[in-house]
Amino acid sequence: MGFCKKYTEFRLDNSFQYIGIRFLPTTFPSLFNIDAKELSNRFERLEIVLNETSKFITDNFSSADDLEKIKSKLDTYLINITARANTSLDSRFQNALNIILKNYGVVNVQRDLDIGLSQRQLRRYFEFYVGDTAKTFSQVVRFQNILNAKPSAESLRRNKIFFDLGYYDQAHFIKEFKNFYGVTPSKAFGR
Repeated sequence: MGFCKKYTEFRLDNSFQYIGIRFLPTTFPSLFNIDAKELSNRFERLEIVLNETSKFITDNFSSADDLEKIKSKLDTYLINITARANTSLDSRFQNALNIILKNYGVVNVQRDLDIGLSQRQLRRYFEFYVGDTAKTFSQVVRFQNILNAKPSAESLRRNKIFFDLGYYDQAHFIKEFKNFYGVTPSKAFGR
């Protein structure tokens, strides 16, 4: 599953085993030289995207493996891939990512990301390495910071922290929250 800009739900069979690997922004395209935009807002079977990695997992893991054994094998595999990959990024693009993360996603892309790249080039970098635009990435970062704060529904109403995070009003906040989380903030944090 690539970068998602909206709540996504997918069915799992009654009996399954899975393990997830979450890559930080830019890591997956850097390691595997795959355009992140091609995987955004969708999920795809691993063998279609990374056949060699899928084969490695099929050949090296069984349901009898404990979590430590799985982790160790995956670490070794990914460290070897990292050693072979070209993971250098344009420093201006890295600067843009750092500005967004440092400001918890509360940025004006036109004004705050004046880092020496044209808007078109910045968009290309974000689409390739993140999977969407700088604006959408900023919105997701901002949303994740709300989740990390773990506010109660009451504190959201009383303290109106959504204003501090760059939302224009409560309706804007609720609409974006529901888009990313699937339910309203009051349902997510309890009434």
